[in-house]
Amino acid sequence: MTSAGASAHALPVTTAFELPRARVVDSRGACFGLVVRSMGLAKGVTAAFQTMRQGEVPQYTELLEDSRRHAIDRMVDNAQLLGANAIVGMRFDSSEIGNSLTEIVAYGSAVVVEFDV
Repeated sequence: MTSAGASAHALPVTTAFELPRARVVDSRGACFGLVVRSMGLAKGVTAAFQTMRQGEVPQYTELLEDSRRHAIDRMVDNAQLLGANAIVGMRFDSSEIGNSLTEIVAYGSAVVVEFDV
């Protein structure tokens, strides 16, 4: 089970606080994945021109989608290091660092679940 448009992962990730047909038997604590990205000069100039007209700026959309996927991948790796086999309550947060960097963090609760058969 995945959420937020994420691709399939080695363990279930959900924005809900429980998984269908599963029971949380242990909490391993918070897990997170952090990514800091820059648009880059070439894409940044193109995107800057597109912000002058109304509508979506595809360069920023692509950057943020890729960054969120990367943050989820890192969060899953962190949860596995904690010994979890699922992540519940997954959320995103983002902020700007200066004028050219964007920070994306995916975070949730790393848990051990038993699945009903």
